[in-house]
Amino acid sequence: MLLPNLLISLREGLEASLVVGILVAYLVKSGRRDVLPKLWAGVVIAALIPLAVGAVLTWGPKTLTFQAQEILGGSLSLVAVALTTGMIFWMSKNARSMKRNLESEMERALRRGGGWGVVVIAALAVGREGVETALILWATVKSSLESSVYSTTIGIVLGFAIAIALGVLIYRGAVHLDLGKFFTWTGAFLILVAAGITAYGIGDLQEAGVLPGITARAWNLSSLLPDTGSPVYWLYVVLNAMFQVNLNPTVLQVVAWFVYIVPVAALFLVRTASPRRTRAAAELHDAHA
Repeated sequence: MLLPNLLISLREGLEASLVVGILVAYLVKSGRRDVLPKLWAGVVIAALIPLAVGAVLTWGPKTLTFQAQEILGGSLSLVAVALTTGMIFWMSKNARSMKRNLESEMERALRRGGGWGVVVIAALAVGREGVETALILWATVKSSLESSVYSTTIGIVLGFAIAIALGVLIYRGAVHLDLGKFFTWTGAFLILVAAGITAYGIGDLQEAGVLPGITARAWNLSSLLPDTGSPVYWLYVVLNAMFQVNLNPTVLQVVAWFVYIVPVAALFLVRTASPRRTRAAAELHDAHA
Protein backbone atom coordinates (compact mmCIF):
# COMPACT_ATOMS: atom_id res chain seq x y z
CA MET A 1 0.00 0.00 0.00
CA LEU A 2 3.01 2.32 0.15
CA LEU A 3 3.39 3.06 -3.56
CA PRO A 4 -0.25 3.74 -4.53
CA ASN A 5 -0.84 5.97 -1.50
CA LEU A 6 2.46 7.77 -2.10
CA LEU A 7 1.53 8.52 -5.73
CA ILE A 8 -2.02 9.62 -4.86
CA SER A 9 -0.77 11.86 -2.03
CA LEU A 10 1.99 13.27 -4.25
CA ARG A 11 -0.39 14.15 -7.08
CA GLU A 12 -3.10 15.70 -4.88
CA GLY A 13 -0.58 17.29 -2.51
CA LEU A 14 1.27 18.98 -5.39
CA GLU A 15 -2.02 20.40 -6.70
CA ALA A 16 -2.66 21.89 -3.25
CA SER A 17 0.94 23.17 -3.01
CA LEU A 18 0.60 24.94 -6.36
CA VAL A 19 -2.62 26.60 -5.21
CA VAL A 20 -0.89 27.82 -2.03
CA GLY A 21 2.08 29.02 -4.12
CA ILE A 22 -0.21 31.12 -6.34
CA LEU A 23 -1.89 32.72 -3.33
CA VAL A 24 1.42 33.42 -1.54
CA ALA A 25 3.00 34.85 -4.70
CA TYR A 26 0.03 37.19 -5.21
CA LEU A 27 0.19 38.54 -1.66
CA VAL A 28 3.97 39.02 -1.86
CA LYS A 29 3.82 40.76 -5.27
CA SER A 30 0.99 43.03 -4.12
CA GLY A 31 2.90 44.04 -0.98
CA ARG A 32 0.45 42.42 1.44
CA ARG A 33 2.77 40.19 3.44
CA ASP A 34 0.81 41.28 6.52
CA VAL A 35 -2.06 39.04 5.30
CA LEU A 36 0.13 35.93 5.02
CA PRO A 37 -0.68 34.71 8.59
CA LYS A 38 -4.38 34.67 7.64
CA LEU A 39 -3.55 32.71 4.49
CA TRP A 40 -1.65 30.12 6.55
CA ALA A 41 -4.59 29.97 8.98
CA GLY A 42 -6.81 29.02 6.04
CA VAL A 43 -4.31 26.37 4.91
CA VAL A 44 -4.27 24.86 8.42
CA ILE A 45 -8.08 24.73 8.43
CA ALA A 46 -7.95 23.08 4.99
CA ALA A 47 -5.53 20.46 6.32
CA LEU A 48 -7.90 19.65 9.19
CA ILE A 49 -10.86 19.06 6.84
CA PRO A 50 -9.55 15.80 5.27
CA LEU A 51 -8.43 14.58 8.71
CA ALA A 52 -12.00 15.07 9.96
CA VAL A 53 -13.42 13.37 6.86
CA GLY A 54 -11.00 10.46 7.31
CA ALA A 55 -11.91 10.06 11.00
CA VAL A 56 -15.64 10.04 10.24
CA LEU A 57 -15.19 7.50 7.44
CA THR A 58 -12.96 5.26 9.59
CA TRP A 59 -14.84 5.19 12.87
CA GLY A 60 -18.32 6.35 11.90
CA PRO A 61 -19.52 3.15 10.17
CA LYS A 62 -18.33 0.81 12.98
CA THR A 63 -21.71 1.04 14.74
CA LEU A 64 -23.63 0.21 11.55
CA THR A 65 -24.84 -3.23 10.44
CA PHE A 66 -22.80 -5.16 7.87
CA GLN A 67 -25.30 -4.33 5.13
CA ALA A 68 -25.28 -0.62 6.01
CA GLN A 69 -21.46 -0.60 6.04
CA GLU A 70 -21.35 -2.20 2.59
CA ILE A 71 -23.91 0.27 1.20
CA LEU A 72 -22.00 3.21 2.69
CA GLY A 73 -18.65 1.85 1.51
CA GLY A 74 -19.87 1.13 -2.00
CA SER A 75 -21.59 4.51 -2.31
CA LEU A 76 -18.56 6.45 -1.05
CA SER A 77 -16.27 4.50 -3.37
CA LEU A 78 -18.36 5.67 -6.32
CA VAL A 79 -18.37 9.23 -4.92
CA ALA A 80 -14.56 9.08 -4.69
CA VAL A 81 -14.40 7.90 -8.32
CA ALA A 82 -16.67 10.76 -9.44
CA LEU A 83 -14.66 13.39 -7.52
CA THR A 84 -11.31 12.08 -8.75
CA THR A 85 -12.44 11.88 -12.37
CA GLY A 86 -13.97 15.34 -12.17
CA MET A 87 -10.79 16.85 -10.73
CA ILE A 88 -8.58 15.21 -13.39
CA PHE A 89 -10.62 16.81 -16.18
CA TRP A 90 -11.15 20.04 -14.23
CA MET A 91 -7.38 20.48 -14.02
CA SER A 92 -6.94 19.86 -17.74
CA LYS A 93 -9.64 22.43 -18.56
CA ASN A 94 -9.06 25.12 -15.94
CA ALA A 95 -5.31 25.03 -15.33
CA ARG A 96 -5.01 27.89 -17.82
CA SER A 97 -7.33 30.16 -15.82
CA MET A 98 -6.69 28.86 -12.29
CA LYS A 99 -4.02 31.44 -11.45
CA ARG A 100 -6.15 34.32 -12.77
CA ASN A 101 -9.27 33.13 -10.92
CA LEU A 102 -7.46 32.67 -7.60
CA GLU A 103 -5.84 36.09 -7.87
CA SER A 104 -9.20 37.71 -8.68
CA GLU A 105 -10.79 36.11 -5.63
CA MET A 106 -7.89 37.23 -3.44
CA GLU A 107 -8.05 40.77 -4.85
CA ARG A 108 -11.77 41.02 -4.01
CA ALA A 109 -11.12 39.71 -0.48
CA LEU A 110 -8.36 42.28 0.09
CA ARG A 111 -10.55 45.06 -1.28
CA ARG A 112 -13.21 44.12 1.26
CA GLY A 113 -10.64 44.38 4.03
CA GLY A 114 -8.99 40.96 3.95
CA GLY A 115 -9.52 39.18 7.26
CA TRP A 116 -11.80 36.19 7.08
CA GLY A 117 -12.10 36.50 3.31
CA VAL A 118 -8.48 35.43 2.84
CA VAL A 119 -8.91 32.61 5.37
CA VAL A 120 -12.02 31.34 3.55
CA ILE A 121 -10.37 31.47 0.09
CA ALA A 122 -7.34 29.52 1.32
CA ALA A 123 -9.49 26.98 3.21
CA LEU A 124 -11.79 26.34 0.23
CA ALA A 125 -9.10 26.31 -2.48
CA VAL A 126 -6.89 23.85 -0.60
CA GLY A 127 -9.65 22.03 1.28
CA ARG A 128 -11.38 20.71 -1.84
CA GLU A 129 -8.13 18.95 -2.77
CA GLY A 130 -7.98 17.52 0.74
CA VAL A 131 -11.52 16.11 0.71
CA GLU A 132 -10.93 14.44 -2.65
CA THR A 133 -7.64 13.00 -1.39
CA ALA A 134 -9.24 11.71 1.83
CA LEU A 135 -12.01 9.94 -0.09
CA ILE A 136 -9.80 8.20 -2.64
CA LEU A 137 -7.19 7.22 -0.04
CA TRP A 138 -9.95 5.82 2.15
CA ALA A 139 -11.32 3.86 -0.80
CA THR A 140 -7.92 2.39 -1.76
CA VAL A 141 -7.07 1.45 1.82
CA LYS A 142 -10.50 -0.11 2.39
CA SER A 143 -10.29 -2.21 -0.75
CA SER A 144 -6.70 -3.38 -0.19
CA LEU A 145 -6.01 -7.09 0.17
CA GLU A 146 -3.07 -6.53 2.49
CA SER A 147 -3.94 -3.39 4.42
CA SER A 148 -0.96 -2.32 6.49
CA VAL A 149 -1.21 0.63 8.83
CA TYR A 150 2.52 1.33 8.67
CA SER A 151 3.07 1.12 4.90
CA THR A 152 -0.16 3.04 4.26
CA THR A 153 0.84 5.80 6.69
CA ILE A 154 4.40 5.99 5.35
CA GLY A 155 3.11 6.20 1.77
CA ILE A 156 0.70 9.04 2.57
CA VAL A 157 3.23 11.01 4.67
CA LEU A 158 6.00 10.56 2.08
CA GLY A 159 3.71 11.62 -0.75
CA PHE A 160 2.62 14.81 0.99
CA ALA A 161 6.19 15.57 2.16
CA ILE A 162 7.53 15.28 -1.41
CA ALA A 163 4.61 17.35 -2.72
CA ILE A 164 5.26 20.15 -0.20
CA ALA A 165 9.00 20.11 -0.93
CA LEU A 166 8.36 20.26 -4.69
CA GLY A 167 5.84 23.06 -4.18
CA VAL A 168 8.38 25.12 -2.23
CA LEU A 169 11.17 24.47 -4.77
CA ILE A 170 8.90 25.37 -7.69
CA TYR A 171 7.79 28.56 -5.92
CA ARG A 172 11.42 29.57 -5.32
CA GLY A 173 12.33 28.76 -8.92
CA ALA A 174 14.80 26.06 -7.89
CA VAL A 175 12.92 23.35 -9.79
CA HIS A 176 11.26 23.57 -13.20
CA LEU A 177 9.03 20.51 -13.18
CA ASP A 178 7.20 19.66 -16.41
CA LEU A 179 3.74 19.94 -14.86
CA GLY A 180 2.06 18.95 -18.11
CA LYS A 181 3.77 15.55 -18.16
CA PHE A 182 3.42 15.15 -14.39
CA PHE A 183 -0.36 15.66 -14.40
CA THR A 184 -0.75 13.58 -17.57
CA TRP A 185 1.02 10.51 -16.15
CA THR A 186 -0.47 10.79 -12.67
CA GLY A 187 -3.89 11.43 -14.25
CA ALA A 188 -3.59 8.18 -16.23
CA PHE A 189 -2.54 6.39 -13.04
CA LEU A 190 -5.53 7.79 -11.13
CA ILE A 191 -7.93 6.71 -13.90
CA LEU A 192 -6.70 3.11 -13.53
CA VAL A 193 -7.03 3.41 -9.74
CA ALA A 194 -10.55 4.85 -10.10
CA ALA A 195 -11.57 2.02 -12.47
CA GLY A 196 -10.54 -0.50 -9.82
CA ILE A 197 -12.43 1.40 -7.10
CA THR A 198 -15.51 1.45 -9.36
CA ALA A 199 -15.48 -2.35 -9.60
CA TYR A 200 -14.82 -2.64 -5.86
CA GLY A 201 -17.68 -0.27 -5.01
CA ILE A 202 -20.04 -2.27 -7.24
CA GLY A 203 -18.95 -5.41 -5.39
CA ASP A 204 -19.81 -3.78 -2.05
CA LEU A 205 -23.28 -2.86 -3.30
CA GLN A 206 -23.76 -6.42 -4.59
CA GLU A 207 -22.77 -7.86 -1.20
CA ALA A 208 -25.29 -5.52 0.44
CA GLY A 209 -28.03 -6.80 -1.87
CA VAL A 210 -28.54 -3.40 -3.51
CA LEU A 211 -27.32 -4.69 -6.88
CA PRO A 212 -27.93 -8.23 -8.25
CA GLY A 213 -25.46 -10.82 -9.52
CA ILE A 214 -23.26 -11.53 -6.49
CA THR A 215 -23.06 -15.22 -7.47
CA ALA A 216 -22.55 -14.61 -11.20
CA ARG A 217 -18.77 -14.75 -11.53
CA ALA A 218 -16.93 -13.71 -14.69
CA TRP A 219 -14.02 -16.06 -13.92
CA ASN A 220 -12.18 -17.58 -10.99
CA LEU A 221 -8.38 -17.68 -11.19
CA SER A 222 -7.81 -18.02 -7.44
CA SER A 223 -6.46 -21.55 -7.77
CA LEU A 224 -3.66 -20.27 -10.03
CA LEU A 225 -2.28 -17.90 -7.36
CA PRO A 226 1.01 -19.34 -6.01
CA ASP A 227 1.98 -19.29 -2.33
CA THR A 228 3.50 -16.30 -0.54
CA GLY A 229 7.04 -17.39 -1.41
CA SER A 230 6.50 -16.68 -5.10
CA PRO A 231 7.24 -13.27 -6.70
CA VAL A 232 4.01 -13.72 -8.67
CA TYR A 233 2.03 -13.68 -5.44
CA TRP A 234 3.57 -10.37 -4.38
CA LEU A 235 3.07 -8.94 -7.87
CA TYR A 236 -0.61 -9.78 -7.44
CA VAL A 237 -0.62 -8.13 -3.99
CA VAL A 238 0.83 -4.93 -5.47
CA LEU A 239 -1.60 -4.90 -8.42
CA ASN A 240 -4.49 -5.58 -6.07
CA ALA A 241 -3.45 -2.74 -3.78
CA MET A 242 -2.98 -0.29 -6.65
CA PHE A 243 -5.71 -1.24 -9.11
CA GLN A 244 -7.94 -3.71 -7.19
CA VAL A 245 -7.03 -6.57 -9.55
CA ASN A 246 -9.54 -9.30 -8.69
CA LEU A 247 -9.05 -13.00 -9.45
CA ASN A 248 -12.72 -13.79 -8.88
CA PRO A 249 -14.84 -10.80 -9.97
CA THR A 250 -18.55 -10.78 -10.67
CA VAL A 251 -19.81 -10.17 -14.20
CA LEU A 252 -21.25 -6.82 -13.11
CA GLN A 253 -17.88 -5.72 -11.68
CA VAL A 254 -16.15 -6.50 -14.99
CA VAL A 255 -18.87 -4.65 -16.93
CA ALA A 256 -18.60 -1.65 -14.57
CA TRP A 257 -14.79 -1.56 -14.98
CA PHE A 258 -15.09 -1.38 -18.77
CA VAL A 259 -18.05 1.04 -18.71
CA TYR A 260 -15.90 3.41 -16.66
CA ILE A 261 -12.48 3.10 -18.22
CA VAL A 262 -13.30 3.00 -21.94
CA PRO A 263 -15.02 6.43 -22.26
CA VAL A 264 -12.93 8.09 -19.53
CA ALA A 265 -9.59 6.89 -20.96
CA ALA A 266 -10.66 7.88 -24.48
CA LEU A 267 -11.69 11.38 -23.35
CA PHE A 268 -8.48 11.72 -21.34
CA LEU A 269 -6.36 10.80 -24.35
CA VAL A 270 -8.20 13.35 -26.50
CA ARG A 271 -7.78 16.06 -23.87
CA THR A 272 -4.09 15.37 -23.22
CA ALA A 273 -3.33 15.30 -26.95
CA SER A 274 -5.00 18.69 -27.43
CA PRO A 275 -2.69 21.69 -28.09
CA ARG A 276 -4.99 23.71 -25.80
CA ARG A 277 -4.19 21.29 -22.97
CA THR A 278 -0.49 21.78 -23.60
CA ARG A 279 -0.86 25.57 -23.45
CA ALA A 280 -2.85 25.29 -20.22
CA ALA A 281 -0.14 23.18 -18.58
CA ALA A 282 2.53 25.59 -19.80
CA GLU A 283 0.68 28.54 -18.30
CA LEU A 284 0.26 26.72 -15.00
CA HIS A 285 4.01 26.06 -15.04
CA ASP A 286 4.76 29.71 -15.79
CA ALA A 287 2.61 30.75 -12.82
CA HIS A 288 5.17 29.17 -10.52
CA ALA A 289 8.33 29.92 -12.39
